[in-house]
Amino acid sequence: MSEFVATIFDFLSSLGYFGIAIGLMIEIIPSEIVLSYGGYLIHLGEINFAGALIAGVVGGTLAQLFIYWIGYYGGRPFIDRYGKYILMKKEHVDASEAWFLKYGTGMIFLARFIPVVRHAISIPAGIARMPVSKFLLYTTAAIVPWTVLFLLLGMKLGDHWNNIETYAKPYLTPIIAVAAFAIVIYFLFQFRKKK
Repeated sequence: MSEFVATIFDFLSSLGYFGIAIGLMIEIIPSEIVLSYGGYLIHLGEINFAGALIAGVVGGTLAQLFIYWIGYYGGRPFIDRYGKYILMKKEHVDASEAWFLKYGTGMIFLARFIPVVRHAISIPAGIARMPVSKFLLYTTAAIVPWTVLFLLLGMKLGDHWNNIETYAKPYLTPIIAVAAFAIVIYFLFQFRKKK
């Protein structure tokens, strides 16, 4: 782990639950790593699971709400011009927008489990003026299991929490497969409804 990342984690751990929420809100480090570090802190007894879960859900949801507002108020021109400064790649936004337009609002939940579009899907939701209450409901419903999974993995890995990407693959593959299957079912349902 780089010295810079280690310094960030030292700072976040000094903030406890608030550090987990901030780590997820600023998204400098992927959420999987921040949450597994939270699991490691639970393993050490520095924080408890319930508090870490609340911090993870609040931080993750606020991060997505911020991205939603960028889409809502800034629209596609803002994203095309300034997206690189907030780590939003144009191709990810394009893919997310295509998914959202093709499959509808249900994608806000399902896309949270698909690596490339999981964060960028909030932008087309904002651009499309999806009701914020509905956006928050779908977003939170997806963030809860994601947070639980990585907190538990971090607890299980203990001192090896920083190898999360290697250890998470056997868990993520079935989650992605189920999400992809659910997307197909959702698409078929939407197609049949339109007919």
